[in-house]
Amino acid sequence: MNNKIIGIILIIVGAALAMWGYNIYDSASSQLSRTLSGDTPIEAWAGMIGGVISILIGITRLK
Repeated sequence: MNNKIIGIILIIVGAALAMWGYNIYDSASSQLSRTLSGDTPIEAWAGMIGGVISILIGITRLK
């Protein structure tokens, strides 16, 4: 039972983290930065990748 609760929490946190990373990636200042220098903020990558990893771990906990 505890693994299922942890899995659900990890999925919820992972989804929120991935959305936060995407919001940073899609923000106006990030778009301007990507246009001028071609760099994406590290916070965007960390949020999106961390969110996906958290979701995957959460899914494995549900089984």
